[in-house]
Amino acid sequence: MSYKVLLVEDDATTADYITKGLVEEGFTVDRADNGRDGLFLATEAAHDAIILDRMLPGMDGMAVLAALRAAGIETPVIILSALATADERVKGLTGGSDDYLAKPFAFAELLARLRIILRRGGGQAPETRLSCGDLEVDLLSRKVKRGARAIELQPREFRLLDYLLRHQGEVVTRTMLLEGVWDYHFDPGTNVIDVHISRLRRKVDEEGESPLIHTIRGAGYRLSEQG
Repeated sequence: MSYKVLLVEDDATTADYITKGLVEEGFTVDRADNGRDGLFLATEAAHDAIILDRMLPGMDGMAVLAALRAAGIETPVIILSALATADERVKGLTGGSDDYLAKPFAFAELLARLRIILRRGGGQAPETRLSCGDLEVDLLSRKVKRGARAIELQPREFRLLDYLLRHQGEVVTRTMLLEGVWDYHFDPGTNVIDVHISRLRRKVDEEGESPLIHTIRGAGYRLSEQG
């Protein structure tokens, strides 16, 4: 199951850091860089969780949170804040947030807290394993194996395989891969996809094993047992 998260953060570097990490973990991310736009997105579309900066231009995070709760929107919220005192944390929690994380923070801690509030919300926990035939991927440990054979992947290769597994059985186009794996919304005109697919295929489909990664001429690629 893929979760949709709204990130409201005015610092572009922090927002990019969080977005990159969440997308690599299989989340879909909507973004706003000010409180008013964040409130609009939170009320206009359904999200599984909101990551909300405390100090925002236009409308601060606590005001956004108060408006959401007053409107009956109970989406779980994690507040991010440079205000780290116990009093500030208490204000955040009593103001309607589900968690409060002080800056600076490690992404791994944010991810763990996000997964906890998603479980609290009664939804299914994010997927931790993906598979196709005898190919298995552990998303938490980032370990990949085919049968008893361990496969070592570079970070981009892992992200590519993750994407193919989540779309297994479907024809995945070049545009889909550029946007979903490289976060490009334009074609850079290089063979970067072909190179990475070729490397991934050599690692996943060794000689004597049934191929799982298939090239669909003129269309893209497909990961499946059937071909």
